[in-house]
Amino acid sequence: MTAFSPLAIGPHIVQPPVVLAPMAGITNAPFRTLCREFSGGKGLFVSEMITTRALVERNEKTMQLIHFDETEKPRSIQLYGVDPITVGKAVRMIVDEDLADHIDLNFGCPVPKVTRKGGGSALPFKRPLLRAILNEAVGNAGDLPVTMKMRKGIDDDHITYLDAGRIAVEEGVTAIALHGRTAAQHYGGTADWDAIARLKEHVPEIPVLGNGDIWSADDALRMMRETGCDGVVVGRGCLGRPWLFGDLVAGFEGTGDYATPGLRTVADVMVRHATLLGEWIGDETRGVIDFRKHVAWYLKGFAVGSEMRKRLAITSSLDELRAQLSELDLDQSWPAGADGPRGRTSGNNRVVLPEGWLKDPYDCAAISADAELDTSGG
Repeated sequence: MTAFSPLAIGPHIVQPPVVLAPMAGITNAPFRTLCREFSGGKGLFVSEMITTRALVERNEKTMQLIHFDETEKPRSIQLYGVDPITVGKAVRMIVDEDLADHIDLNFGCPVPKVTRKGGGSALPFKRPLLRAILNEAVGNAGDLPVTMKMRKGIDDDHITYLDAGRIAVEEGVTAIALHGRTAAQHYGGTADWDAIARLKEHVPEIPVLGNGDIWSADDALRMMRETGCDGVVVGRGCLGRPWLFGDLVAGFEGTGDYATPGLRTVADVMVRHATLLGEWIGDETRGVIDFRKHVAWYLKGFAVGSEMRKRLAITSSLDELRAQLSELDLDQSWPAGADGPRGRTSGNNRVVLPEGWLKDPYDCAAISADAELDTSGG
């Protein structure tokens, strides 16, 4: 087995070199807790996307999203912003108030409400704007490491990742994660792992992390071997499967002890997940309602009738959730094929951008004063 070096994110050593990708509405404190428990505390687990404007203005929802459990070390926040000054203020606030130990910057989100304002995966096309944001972030971060996550580009005619990588190195970014898709691909098709290898060759000065189509621990190991990347970022593969982080630890440590939980075990994890959400939100009903989005992911591949799936998707209390789960055939073993793709897999060939965005990569006048999202979490 190939031995992989630990991943250094500034002073933080991540071993195995595995990172939970920030996912809006998913990677809140309860889900991070589950993933950490299954990994034995190994790896790096990043918060949901936090909007810099909302953070600076102390938006109530945003302030809840940046809450970390006392066992979370290091505390990792992902920031979204399009205005360099606001990004700088947010980073300074994080430093001054000791809100996190690591800051990641989002330049990878492909959703229309983000890209239509020039943010997320649209932003690296504007090279001077990207540079200005990175300069402000790194300049205000003090001793905190600043990393960034991005895509290959807007579409196949507007590829930006190599230029963005070089700018990141020049501005003092600690590490880069690359999702091997363009914004136009969204989550469709196959991730381009060759692009991850090219980026690693292009910016040998800092760690490069690969992201895209990691559905199992073996996928993560294969990506590391094939691309030479320094670590992996896991997103959709862990939806309804937080024990994947235990598999990743087993894979990198060479034990090969992968989880194949039966439905009884999965049901127990579902109840715990919903319970944690209720405790975090401070309201059991709201916690169970928030959990509903996870039901189909947890039950992927198991023999659960459509009527029961509908009932589980409208539960509103822990007792109701437990009762309905108890009606299932809980003796089912882990189903074949359940380790494969999950979450969104469709592509989207049109990227919604500000008017005239692609005319000139060096003209940043298209960014408007209201381009910052006013709430966090996507």
